Amino acid sequence: MSDKPVGEMSFEEAMRELEAVVGQLESGDVELEASIKLYERGAALKKRCEEKLKEAEEKVAAITLDEQGTPTGTTPVEGL
Repeated sequence: MSDKPVGEMSFEEAMRELEAVVGQLESGDVELEASIKLYERGAALKKRCEEKLKEAEEKVAAITLDEQGTPTGTTPVEGL
């Protein structure tokens, strides 16, 4: 598990760590207290992934197209 704060992780970093957390929890070889900490970390990682996906969706939605469907630029998206 990384020591990097979840809020500083890219989508890819958070997803890789989330997969590792799930793998550890599924193995059943983790003590209860460690399982609780892993679960909490996993919940934070899941939230981070969802946030980063939402940001990407908003950026894609902001792309403007001309009559032929060619991207011409982007429209400002509030909050980004």
